[in-house]
Formats: sequence, structure tokens, C-alpha cells
Amino acid sequence: MAREAAREIGNVASDLINAPRRLGFRRRANAHPVDGVDDPKLAIATISLAFLELGGLPAREDQYALAKTLSQQLALPRDDADEMLILGRWLIGECQGPQPAITRLTKRLGKLDAGAFQQLLPILNTVGSRTGGLNDRQRDALEEIARILKLR
Repeated sequence: MAREAAREIGNVASDLINAPRRLGFRRRANAHPVDGVDDPKLAIATISLAFLELGGLPAREDQYALAKTLSQQLALPRDDADEMLILGRWLIGECQGPQPAITRLTKRLGKLDAGAFQQLLPILNTVGSRTGGLNDRQRDALEEIARILKLR
């Protein structure tokens, strides 16, 4: 059983290391990691995860539901959605938390695909409904997203 556990830990570490490469993420020298995000779907996944984290530490079920929603809404294989969330968690950490990550990634998303808000909104609505409604931090984040993307 110990051997199996060690193998599983090795597999998880390998997944973490290979996720950025599989998703085509390239960190640029002398630039913030968010500037290396070239896939609007990765930006959407990371914003969604940060939005979920604004409601507190997400439960495993909430993370699973988010991955499922991303897979459905963005037409992604489930493994890709899971890997985007792994990379997204790292990007949120590099931004020093969910709120700064939302601001920075929304600006990046606006540069990548101005129409991506139409894909992002249903995902954020699902996150909000799953957590029992939006809290004040999530409402503020939605207003910030709308302001950045000039929707208001």
C-alpha cells in the first residue's frame, strides 16, 4: 500500500509539472505569469476559480463542480479543465490572492478576447448559485469585471 501511495504522489507531481506544458503556457522572462496566458479558456478558468475562492476556502465538491462546469461551458475534455484549475491555482498565488488575480486576469482576458465575457458569465452564475448566492466580495468582483470589460 505504501508503494501505491508513493506512485500516486509521483503521478500527481508529474501532472503538476506537465500541466503548463500541455496547456501551452509559457512563462515570459521579466514578465508577470499572467502576461504569459494566451488562451482565453485558461483565463476564464482561473477567474472562475478565484471567484469561487472569494467565497472562502472551496470544498472538494465545489472544485469538482467547477471543473465539470468549465468542461461543459468551454467544450473542454475534463482532464484539460482539471489541469487548467491546477495552473489557475498557481496563477492566483502568483497574483497574491483571488481579488488581484481577478483584476489582472480580466484585463488579460479583455486583450485576448473581448467577447469571452459571454462564456465567463454563465460559469460565474453557476459558482454563485452553488455557493448559496453571491457574497459581498463576489459582487464587488463582478462589478470590477464589468468595469474592466467596459460592460457598464
